[in-house]
Amino acid sequence: MPELPEVETVAQGLARAMQGRRIAQVRANRADLRLPLPHNFTGRLAGQRVEAVTRRAKYILIQLSGGESLLVHLGMTGRFTVMEPNGKQLSLGELYDEAGPRAGNGTHDHIIFSLDDGTRIVYNDPRRFGVMDLTSETSTHPLTLNLGVEPLGAELTPRYLADVFAGRKAPLKSVLMDQRLIAGLGNIYVSEALFRAGLSPRRKAGSLVKGGKRPDRRLSKLARAIRSVLADAIAAGGSTLRDYAQADGSLGAFQHRFLVYDREGRPCPRRGCGGTVRRIVQSGRSTFYCSRCQR
Repeated sequence: MPELPEVETVAQGLARAMQGRRIAQVRANRADLRLPLPHNFTGRLAGQRVEAVTRRAKYILIQLSGGESLLVHLGMTGRFTVMEPNGKQLSLGELYDEAGPRAGNGTHDHIIFSLDDGTRIVYNDPRRFGVMDLTSETSTHPLTLNLGVEPLGAELTPRYLADVFAGRKAPLKSVLMDQRLIAGLGNIYVSEALFRAGLSPRRKAGSLVKGGKRPDRRLSKLARAIRSVLADAIAAGGSTLRDYAQADGSLGAFQHRFLVYDREGRPCPRRGCGGTVRRIVQSGRSTFYCSRCQR
């Protein structure tokens, strides 16, 4: 499943293609994805001007001139392809199986947006785990209502981490991936952030909080590590686990900068450590870390 940097990359690509343009027509080739499409889905979109394209956690929000927003979640296999009037095709999210059907060939092309400049934007989703909904209140939508703070926002502070970690005996990695606390963090980037911060994913989250909910100094390092790893991944266009491509069609490159993720058995990259990257399973997900320098 795409994580925050990949979703941000797709949102930026959609913004470049859609923002300021009018949606001339929408074709829905089926009535549902993971959930049913909203009532009069195509009619409510047709004729609308796209005012802005933003992201909340792993959701893409397309703000429309009529006051509603199109809320999109890519699920496991959702992808957008921009088909320009000159015939050029730009993939905004080839995140998955190299052998899977490509957007634009008709197979699994579920939603097609036609813009007023002749551009077509095709949403392709082989497994149909994605979601599209229309809402006038994105902050109170059932899918976004209980999301935590944005990891790139000003609210992610050592004090906030101390408040949500206090008294928790669950492993640090599991708490960081709780979307009700911090929205958008996923498996890859939590592993990478914990390595940068020198913290073990197995450590009890509450152990980083002192008496009176005072933040341990390591929480400052953790907050910085979360922001830096996400910012670096967005700048690199996301991570290509198989064939993820960013807005200009080029592959995301952050997977070449992984320090621990998917590097089981390799030497720890921290200078002077001498440890080895290990893989463990936490809550059914693979965790990669160095047991020597992450404490």
